[in-house]
Amino acid sequence: MLTVHHLGRSQSERIVWLCEEMGLDYRLVRHTRDTKTILSPPVLKALHPMGSAPVIEDDGVLLAESGAIVEYILGKYGDGRLSFGSEAREFPTYLYWLHFANGTLQALVGRAFLLRRLDLPADNAMLVAVLARLERALRLLEARLAASPYLAGESFSAADIMSVFSLTTMRLFYPYDLSPYPAILSYLQRIGARPAYRRAMEKGDPGFAPLLGAAT
Repeated sequence: MLTVHHLGRSQSERIVWLCEEMGLDYRLVRHTRDTKTILSPPVLKALHPMGSAPVIEDDGVLLAESGAIVEYILGKYGDGRLSFGSEAREFPTYLYWLHFANGTLQALVGRAFLLRRLDLPADNAMLVAVLARLERALRLLEARLAASPYLAGESFSAADIMSVFSLTTMRLFYPYDLSPYPAILSYLQRIGARPAYRRAMEKGDPGFAPLLGAAT
């Protein structure tokens, strides 16, 4: 059976959500952060050298990195669901947004989070540059979602599963305001209405209300 190791309030929510969307039979192992350091517990480092989640175990396979895990599960269990093959018109767009999630959006939010923790002055050149690039990324998302209900097109896909964490749960760590982005906010309401998303969030982080509004 597929085992999903999930760290509370982390990118591993993507994998729980993917399993719920696909109706997979899986075992969920929940891990909690250290209350002082907010880091993952030692058991995850014992499982994988990076010591972070998500990690899956499946028929002798041990795999980390949420993007790799999403592609693995889609390839092994997807049967064409939640993705687009190379023959599909949406294929290039799907690929772009699938990789934009971690390659651009989450990377920028993560950099902004770290720079803010350094308590730099507001006019620090590095901070200004990162915040400007983050705004550019959000405006790109806004334009896409104003033109299309989902990132790859008319249909919900794994590109959406990869992207939502940075717009929601990540704002626990780096609060930012989404009120300038009405299309993103409408998109998050569509996401929040999905039964599989609600199930995944409740299973992975019981009692945690997803951050689907403009502010945290």
